[in-house]
Amino acid sequence: MLELFPYYFDPLNKLAAIKELLVRIGMPKRQQNDLCCYSLLALLHLKREDSWESASNDWIRIHDMIIFMNDSYGTTYAENTRESIRKDAMHHFRNAAIIEDNGKATNSPAYRYRVTDEFLLVVQNLALDTNFLDKFIASHESLIEQYSSKKIVQRMPVKINGKDFTFSPGRHNQLQKAIIEQFAPRFAPHSECLYVGDSDKRDLHKDVVKLAQLGFEITLHDKMPDVVLYREEKDWIYFIEAVDSVGPMNPKRIIEISEMTRNVSSGKIFITAFLDRGVFKKFVAELAWETEVWIADNPDHMIHLNGDKFLGPHQENQNL
Repeated sequence: MLELFPYYFDPLNKLAAIKELLVRIGMPKRQQNDLCCYSLLALLHLKREDSWESASNDWIRIHDMIIFMNDSYGTTYAENTRESIRKDAMHHFRNAAIIEDNGKATNSPAYRYRVTDEFLLVVQNLALDTNFLDKFIASHESLIEQYSSKKIVQRMPVKINGKDFTFSPGRHNQLQKAIIEQFAPRFAPHSECLYVGDSDKRDLHKDVVKLAQLGFEITLHDKMPDVVLYREEKDWIYFIEAVDSVGPMNPKRIIEISEMTRNVSSGKIFITAFLDRGVFKKFVAELAWETEVWIADNPDHMIHLNGDKFLGPHQENQNL
């Protein structure tokens, strides 16, 4: 049996206890830093005066974690710390079966994390009984497999250029899956996918060689459209934004993509995809002229926003 943890009231000692706990369960050194420890205390909803037994695992956003840490522990983390918390703490905690997410898309306002039930019992009993910690350490590998399997079940299978991939769950990726499986066969037959991202992995599929051959010059600052298709027989490139809450093909976005592809001579088609008409209605006023609209729940139809032709590339100096 491991040594009992003392009961800490002092915030520095509570931080030290959490850090020691992470050491004991084998978390890497990088995940034992103050940011990760404070993040875990926020996930446990433990203020500095709280007892370990009062820890809970209610769902919480990173935004609310930052507020909790600053209010309860006097930290000064800003909103731009969110990405560091996500990458340095949440990602590794989830892989270690310390926490889980609610299965929403990571860019969804409804995305939440919470401590797993097994790890919550460990924390609630830190000052009472280390049997829970002993059991957690002994079953750690099986817990990791259990929670990893849960994530895999939630993922959506998709076939890209004949190869099997999976999207993380969420409406945005549901729409991207529909673009590849329903839009492409209907309106971009025999096309290949050059790029598609994912909420968990920005460049899920990226054909760097083909993009370079077509004249793309992509920097780290460039934001690729959600899906890029290439139809070789017509030498057309389809730039498609999958829109659930932000990012339609408005004039500004077309200028950005045009600048990014200024050396691309292939015909360029700009498309905004929506899951349903309800979402389309929210963005219709923002859409640029001479672009196309596809709505997934009416997959056989498209909306063409004026222009001199239906689906096809327009002149570079189009009137946006």
